[in-house]
Order: sequence, then C-alpha cells, then structure tokens
Amino acid sequence: MAEPVPGQREPTSAEPLMRVRDLTKYFPVRGGFPIRRTVGAVQAVDGVSFDVFPGESLGLVGESGCGKSTTGRLLTRLIEPTAGSITYRGKDISRAGRRQLAPIRSEIQMIFQDPYASLNPRQTVGAIISSPMEINNVRPPGGREARVRELLETVGLNPEHYNRFPHEFSGGQRQRIGVARALALSPRLIVADEPVSALDVSIQAQVVNLLQEVQREMGIAFVFIAHDLAIVRHFCRRVAVMYLGKIVEVADRSSLYARPRHPYTHALLSAVPEADLDVEKKERIRLQGDVPSPVAPPSGCRFRTRCWKARERCAQEEPPLVRLPGNEEGHLTACHYPEEPTIEARAEDIVLDPALAALEERIADGGKSAGGS
Repeated sequence: MAEPVPGQREPTSAEPLMRVRDLTKYFPVRGGFPIRRTVGAVQAVDGVSFDVFPGESLGLVGESGCGKSTTGRLLTRLIEPTAGSITYRGKDISRAGRRQLAPIRSEIQMIFQDPYASLNPRQTVGAIISSPMEINNVRPPGGREARVRELLETVGLNPEHYNRFPHEFSGGQRQRIGVARALALSPRLIVADEPVSALDVSIQAQVVNLLQEVQREMGIAFVFIAHDLAIVRHFCRRVAVMYLGKIVEVADRSSLYARPRHPYTHALLSAVPEADLDVEKKERIRLQGDVPSPVAPPSGCRFRTRCWKARERCAQEEPPLVRLPGNEEGHLTACHYPEEPTIEARAEDIVLDPALAALEERIADGGKSAGGS
C-alpha cells in the first residue's frame, strides 16, 4: 500500500479514490549533433503527491507553466509518467498496459480546455457523445441514441440537437457537449482541465454551476484545474497550489483563502480582484523577476528566487510538504519560513519588481506635476 503524505491526516470516512505519490514527468530536450541527442529535460511535474476522495472536488491552481495540465493528463494516463505512482481504487495504474487500463478508462474521464479544438468538426453531436459508449461496448437500456438525448438534456441542451455539428454551437454550448461526452460512461472521477478559461465571463458561471449540479446528483469526484482563484473557491472544497512542477500548499478552501502560509499562495491571493466595493482594497504583491526555467529549476525551494523571505537555507534544503505548528489538520505547506496564519495588515511584505516600481513612481510624479500645473 502507498505511504501516506507526511503530515496529512487520512480521513476515516472513506478511502481515497485516487492516491498520487511522487508523480514525476520529465520531457526530454533534444539538440546538438546528432539532433536526437538528449541534452536536458523539462521538469514539468516533479514529485507531486495528493489524494482524491470519492465525491470531492480538488482544485489544482497556479500560474501558467506550473505543471497543472500535465498533472491532469498523467492522472488520466493520456501521457506516461517518468516516475511515481498513481493508485486508483487500490490498483496501481501508473505502469498499466492498454488491456489493464481498459476497464478503468470508463471511470476516469476528462473535460478539455478548448471547446473549439476538443470536438471533431466532422462528427455530429450524437456521434461525439456516443463514441465513448461504442469504444467501450456499452449498450445502455433504450439504446445509445436515447442515452445521448438524455445527456443533452442533463447538460442544458435541446435533445433535438442530436444531428447538429459543433460549428453550429457557441463556445459555452460546445463545452456542455464536452461535459455530456465525459458523463456518457458514468465516471467516478473527472479531470476538468481549465474547462471555462476559453469562455466569456458571462458563460463561465453557467458551466461551473452545471458541473456543481452534476457532481451533486451523480457523486462524481473532480480534479478541477484552473488559474482563476475565484472560480476555484466557488467550486472546490480542497485546493492544491502548484509552482514550477511542485505542490507548495494544500488545504481546504476556507483555510487556504483566509490563512495562506506559503508566500507564493499569499502572492496569488493578493491578485484576486475584490468584487465588494465596501471591502478595503488590498495591495497587490508583484513578485520580482520571472519564473525560472523548468529545464534548470533553482536548488532547494523553487520559489526562493522570487521570495521576499528567502535565506541561505532555502537554497540548500528543499522544504517538505507538511503540516506546520498552528495549522489546521490537512493544511500542508512546503516552506521553511511560512507566513503568519493571517493575511491582514501585510503591507510590509509587498514586493515590487524594481523596473515596475520605478515606472509607477514616474507615473505618480507625472500626475503630481500635471496637477500642479
């Protein structure tokens, strides 16, 4: 049996639906002469560990390039892991072959990011949604067409759209078709890879509410990958924060959003816009420098090159993902010098990029000069 994540309390109510331990994916970088010689590796995912429980919604957040989507594709076995293990319902599927994965594929489905690219433009909606049933030789009562029409109604589309093509639908409607396709085999786990990022803001709420309704009615577990922290807070009960291929913090949403302990999480949350005008406006943390290359990540803590708390120890030792003193059980943080358990009165921690700070100062001085004249 897989070893538990250090510092994490295993819930007594249910065993995890999926256990992920030290999951790693390196993509080779080829160059030189001959051209196919491997000269390095992109460390897209490096030693990620977490659990997904039946019926829960786990959010996976972080900036672009942190490894969220690669992690999602590893969970669905669309790509092969370099190292680590993925255990689904007690079975290790990280090295499973095609035949071993066949009965499991129907239970783990994926909703893709781009609704314009994930649907075959040459197939009708009926063919797109029924294809998973054909591939898995599933014959539902009443026939496949009746099941597809039922799914279209479930996701808020007209069953009469069965014979239409994807180009006849809007982006939000296409994503609903993608949701219907993912539900066709009654899965236990759905990996949603930024399912609303390509949609208009007015449509995003409709799709997220649809996914919540589906989860309530069918008890499906979700791994919800996103960079929009407001949507993640609305949909997910537990959140994992990724930075440069590593998970740096895991907590339930109330604990994470109110008391982030990792400096990177603190910086991410400071960038979330406040919709309530009565709430005092928070200063935004603008981190110094750029995200390091995943080909040659920093030693020790990968966030140290942009962190205002970095010290010599951060370069020498990689911080483990553990529960810190004073944290709630299940709130895990990977930091040698974590934030205080509050995000109030943190103006002294604002870190500006030097060039950006100089630009803002010039703009402010220019405004004063204009006002004086």
